[in-house]
Formats: sequence, C-alpha cells, structure tokens
Amino acid sequence: MSAAEERLGPRLRAMLARDLPRIAEIEHSAYGYPWSPGIFRDCLLAGYTCLVVEEDGLVLAYAIMSVAAGEAHVLNVCVHPDARGRGFGRRLMRALIEQAVATTARRVFLEVRPSNGVARRLYESLGFAEIGVRPRYYQAEAGREDAVVLCLEGVALLAAARA
Repeated sequence: MSAAEERLGPRLRAMLARDLPRIAEIEHSAYGYPWSPGIFRDCLLAGYTCLVVEEDGLVLAYAIMSVAAGEAHVLNVCVHPDARGRGFGRRLMRALIEQAVATTARRVFLEVRPSNGVARRLYESLGFAEIGVRPRYYQAEAGREDAVVLCLEGVALLAAARA
C-alpha cells in the first residue's frame, strides 16, 4: 500500500497474520478476559470472516464471524478504546452482515454481555432481536456473567445488509 492510500482515512480490509500482535493489544485494552493470540490465529486458519478497520497503517478495530449450515455467528467485535464513537463497530457489523448474506446465511447470531449497553444498542439498531440467555457464559470479576443471545434473520437480515 502506498503512503497516499494510507492517508485516505479508515479503511476496512481482511485481517492478516501480521495484524495479530496489534489485535492482541486491542483485545487486552478492551477486555478483562481477553482472547489469546492463538484463538485469533485459529480463526484466520479456519477461514472465518476476519476483518479490521485500519487508519494510517494502524489497526483500530476488528471483527470475526464464522458461517456454517446457513447460519453465521459473530464471535468477536472490538474497537480500541481510543477509537470508540467513530462508527467502526457499526461499519464492521454491516460488513459482517453483508458477508453473511453473500454466503446465503439465513440468520446471524451473537452473544453480548447484559452490562455492555453500547454494544446492545448497536446490535438492536441493526435489527438484532433477543432470543435467549446463556447463563454464566462470560468470565467476570464476580464469577460469571450471563450472555444475551441475539439474532438477525429473514427480512431484517436482508434489510440490514442493504442499509
């Protein structure tokens, strides 16, 4: 990539193995119980949809989704704390939804902490609806925290992909 291309502003691109050290930094800065670098490497090797938002050559956000048997599962979406509020999470989610539709997924699932109000509002604004709870899913300071399971499907999935 040329220096001029890097200065064009944030761009969405596929995650590369060389991004993993920076992704691990972001993961550690954002979560008390981060994924290990090996999990990210395994997602790349498995062929999951792995995207990053990069600006001036620096990865600021990333997202990972698996697709199988007509269903997509958003596994991780994270924006560096210093880059939040710039629409990177929404941009990544829209790209994941478009990819899910392109692979003929009929629905997209994800889990979110009940305590993560910002993420919940983002997902709900994209048309995701709560379909259940996974008790004690996430590690937390006080033991475990439930996960709210959200789903985007059918007409809502297609509408979100076109938005």
